[in-house]
Amino acid sequence: MALIHLLPNQLISQIAAGEVVERPASALKELLENSLDAGSTDITVSLVQGGVKQLRVADNGNGIAQEDLAMALMRHATSKIASLDDLEAVTSLGFRGEALASIASVSRTQICSRAIDTKHAWRIASNGSEISAIEPTALDMGTIIEVDDLYFNTPARRKFLKTEGTEFAHCEAAFNRVVLSRPDVAFILQHNGRALSRYTVSEPTKRFGDVLGADFAAEAIAVDESAAGLRLWGTVAKPTFSRNKSDTQYVYVNGRYVRDKLISHAIRQAYQDVLHHDRYPAFVLFLELGPNLVDVNVHPAKTEVRFRDGQAIHRFIFHSLHKALASPTGVSNASTANQAAYNPFSSQNIRSSSHFASPYPQYQAQIGLSVNEPSSFYQTLFSVSNVQNSSNGSLSNTALQANRGALAGSAAFASYANVNHLENNFPLGFAVAQIHGVYVLAQNAEGLVVVDMHAAHERIMYEQLKNALDNKTVAMQPLLLPVSFNADKLEVTTVQEALASNDGSLQQLGFDIAILSPTTLAVRAVPTMLQDADAVTLARDVLRDLREYGASRALTERRNELLGTMACHAAVRANRSLTIPEMNALLRDMEATERSGQCNHGRPTWFQVSMSDLDKMFMRGK
Repeated sequence: MALIHLLPNQLISQIAAGEVVERPASALKELLENSLDAGSTDITVSLVQGGVKQLRVADNGNGIAQEDLAMALMRHATSKIASLDDLEAVTSLGFRGEALASIASVSRTQICSRAIDTKHAWRIASNGSEISAIEPTALDMGTIIEVDDLYFNTPARRKFLKTEGTEFAHCEAAFNRVVLSRPDVAFILQHNGRALSRYTVSEPTKRFGDVLGADFAAEAIAVDESAAGLRLWGTVAKPTFSRNKSDTQYVYVNGRYVRDKLISHAIRQAYQDVLHHDRYPAFVLFLELGPNLVDVNVHPAKTEVRFRDGQAIHRFIFHSLHKALASPTGVSNASTANQAAYNPFSSQNIRSSSHFASPYPQYQAQIGLSVNEPSSFYQTLFSVSNVQNSSNGSLSNTALQANRGALAGSAAFASYANVNHLENNFPLGFAVAQIHGVYVLAQNAEGLVVVDMHAAHERIMYEQLKNALDNKTVAMQPLLLPVSFNADKLEVTTVQEALASNDGSLQQLGFDIAILSPTTLAVRAVPTMLQDADAVTLARDVLRDLREYGASRALTERRNELLGTMACHAAVRANRSLTIPEMNALLRDMEATERSGQCNHGRPTWFQVSMSDLDKMFMRGK
């Protein structure tokens, strides 16, 4: 007796539906993609009871011809590919020919469509396995697909559906993913007869803000990078807009929404230096590349892809986002557009180590905080001839230590045009006061700037340490008198191993630590930029990291945490009184330092209070 037999077509379709149509939101995604593939510019979605009772998608696309309607509900029937060559260069969102057949097999479905340049519209319907004859119907243009009573003929599957509110939330999320991908298309979403969302055709940035909210738009950084046939564009939110869950993360590959581990890892790597580990970044990103470089036929739901050269893709995405997030405070990403193009396929960017390595660009100079210009410097500060660069009109380096407060009463200070000119060129403005030894208050063209001086200086020192370590130029400052301290056995052993290994781990970090006895260590030199830090506490923290992770690992994959520890020791401490020139030096350093909007723990270093916000607080104009 034969045990192997062919399954009925209806059962095959229902099995396939389990992969393609997990819930109403899955069916909605497939129908919306079909509408976009048909060239639609106006799409209306209507749901009843979260899409379980009814799911209706109406569009103004090219429509389906009468002779093609019956085939539209058959498995593996499609107009989008015809050969293996087509499959390897797919440009449409749909191509498998499974979605409509799968949906129809587990619901009551009807399709009304009028093909472009035809006189009549036609209708076909299915009731599970039963398909009706094609008959004429009334429709001006496009296609309407109506899906009723999802899973009516598979009650066991229907039991796994959640409440109406939950299913609608999934449908809305699927709808928003499509809306974000096509700002050139108008969309309407209705639920239980009530219009909830309406999006007109708009520019991408406006569409992103309309869908994700004004807060996202206010914190958005534009990204648009191209290299070697790749393009990454879209918007990433500043780390200050981070979320406690990954619900505002949208990645599209050639217009298709995907969830890809390689892309996600590259994005996390780009944010790792500016985002707290418990937070998630927000972004809408579009990766464009040749269709032959990516395989979209990985899963029936088409949300997974496979890249031909994943390492190059990872490097390109990481570099593009790292560059955008590294812009110094107040400097837009556009200002770096003239930098040399980055080629992820170049041999100089392919390292022998893991392709997840994160090389850091070297940009900012090392600027000290201890600035104390003579009073005569400030008396002539606002003389345009002294601060203007004759070649390009930008402010000269001499003006970088500008102190506006010291000019009170001088003749130059009375020239308000020059004051405004300087405020517009220095995004963080000029210091006016310090509060409780913790915050610096500054005035800029927008209003009030509040700076956490420790967090800001920590970021500055951190970036300088990274640059110095990458360039192997961590300068060492011998101490006039070595500082000895009682050490435990682990600390002494760590120094012994570091000295015996000849890897120069301590020297690379700018330290000279000697063993005086089995219980005593002496710090003889520290990094020059950390010479004001407590030598013993700093040395102990560095030795702890070397001991816990090993010298090699501490200087590679754990180097950021190690340098962060060192930077924290070097940063100005709370309750330290700064002079006005020192405050302004800090502001200028922030403007010249990458990622200076956040400390290396992901916390903000400053925020802006506009004049309009201040006016509201004091009810001016009421």
